Amino acid sequence: MTRSSEPGTGRDRVAAAMAAAGAENRAALVAYLTFGDPTPEATVDIILAAHRAGADIIELGVPFSDPSADGPVIQRAMERALARGADLDGALACTKRVREAGCDVPIVLFGYYNPIFVRGPERFARDAAAAGIDAVLTVDLPVDELGELADFVAGEGIGVVPLVAPTTSVDRARAAAPLLPPFAYYISMTGITGAGFAGLAGGETRVAAIRDATSAPVAVGFGIKTAADAARVAAYADGVVVGSAIVAAIEDNEHAPARAVADLVATLTPALSR
Repeated sequence: MTRSSEPGTGRDRVAAAMAAAGAENRAALVAYLTFGDPTPEATVDIILAAHRAGADIIELGVPFSDPSADGPVIQRAMERALARGADLDGALACTKRVREAGCDVPIVLFGYYNPIFVRGPERFARDAAAAGIDAVLTVDLPVDELGELADFVAGEGIGVVPLVAPTTSVDRARAAAPLLPPFAYYISMTGITGAGFAGLAGGETRVAAIRDATSAPVAVGFGIKTAADAARVAAYADGVVVGSAIVAAIEDNEHAPARAVADLVATLTPALSR
């Protein structure tokens, strides 16, 4: 079903961040981090620091016991976070604390569908909206099955971000267009997160086709770790997603994770200008 968006909704805040970057002739920086790593308390400070350093959108990962799409760096982060009691409730509480600190950076809740299914999509949508979540990305809910979640979150003003793989056909990607996604997340390669960046599968032509099919900006992720990687993608993508490199910076700097993330983000943002 086709949905209309209302001004000021979470979905619109994400879309506005993408549009603002485009108006500045640059790609938006989408920064992923795992909630609860190194601690639930530290995650709030890391989000605030990443945003101050230039991250346009935050993807807040919900720790899950079977992160099948993630590589060893993020798997280790999830294991550490789970050991400290991090879960969906904690991720929502963290987002609320970020909002209470006066930070309006768009936050995309990123994770697997099981915790949402167990909670119940309708209750999840209400709780996510109350916490200040702007959009949701579920890595294991296929693009043509997103409707079962979008039907609930759209009523709360929350967007859904479809995940599009190199193997996803353009016709299948079109299934996301009626959901009015604030952006589509294109995986640069098949496999798991954290691999080295080998160039974008399909390149500029593929990104343009997904943008047309979904009627949404396209952010590209998986394997982008350095400013050079980011610059290659920013030349034609609307957004650049950096995840494993940020999580690794946290792992390597457990006693000053916010500073480490801010320093990394600061090296990436200049590379996003076209």
